[in-house]
Amino acid sequence: MDVLLLGGTKFLGKHIAETALRRGHRVTLFHRGLTNPGLFPDAEHITGDRDGGLDHLKGGRWDAVIDTSGYVPRVVRQSARQLAELADHYTFISSVSVYADFSVLDIAEDAPLLALEDPADENVAAHYGALKARCEDEVRAAFGERALVIRPGLIVGPDDPTDRFTYWPWRLAQGGDVLVPGSPGRVIQFIDVRDLAEWTLRMAEAKANGTYNATQPAGMATMGDLVQACRHIGAAASNPIWAEEAFLHKHGAAEWTELPLWVSEKMNWPGFMAVNVKRAVEAGLTFRPLSDTTADTLDWCRRLRPEGGWKAGLDAEKERHLLRQLYGGK
Repeated sequence: MDVLLLGGTKFLGKHIAETALRRGHRVTLFHRGLTNPGLFPDAEHITGDRDGGLDHLKGGRWDAVIDTSGYVPRVVRQSARQLAELADHYTFISSVSVYADFSVLDIAEDAPLLALEDPADENVAAHYGALKARCEDEVRAAFGERALVIRPGLIVGPDDPTDRFTYWPWRLAQGGDVLVPGSPGRVIQFIDVRDLAEWTLRMAEAKANGTYNATQPAGMATMGDLVQACRHIGAAASNPIWAEEAFLHKHGAAEWTELPLWVSEKMNWPGFMAVNVKRAVEAGLTFRPLSDTTADTLDWCRRLRPEGGWKAGLDAEKERHLLRQLYGGK
């Protein structure tokens, strides 16, 4: 199969490219040449900017397009319209962030989506979910029944540029008292990037259509499960200290960023970690053991994580301060 990846050198795109090459497909990567440009010498590389630079794709012909880098509807419209005559099938990687109401559990694919008040607003940081929803519309408008939309939850594992999962195996491997939010039984939901990449490619190979949530089933893992898995592979003595949400809010700990995977009851987003994935599971989505994800993520972190500051996780001094407060200010 001839596969065109819009992106393909970073995180999910990188793992999809690796999987496609391993399965014997002919892979073309369209990217700006800014991230990991030396990857995949066996693939064809076309360098360009998808915003106005798609003329580089003229004359090509592909069985499948997989778009991992679409965030702005106007830009996705350009690629989808141009490729409608050049490709048989288009897979768009969206996000569960498109949903309008996370105060409810078991959100399925037909739940209401966020709407963008100003169609000209392209501020991705402020309107990520609403923009992704509009991008989905552009792909469907161009490809119709030849379009596949995948809505992942939090994507984790080796090569993760966000540190939102990596922080936990790394921090617990450092040993000592580790501040952990909430309770051990708090449900968390995510998907290993390799599971998502392999299933996405299988769906593209089958020319599947429709829309699918793609993350682990709700209740498959808890924060306690993650902590125990990290302690098992960390090779250091660590002592998880569980802190109640009220204490963390009182002392200014930021959920999701400083304490990754924490979405508190105060935020009233229980559905964000309880999305319905029945359709994807019925379509063959499978999940590797949590122990494999934590071990492989820690190994990648120790060997290959880019140097520099952490994008998520508690600063060491702030963690010590919070632990002192938790111990009564001593």
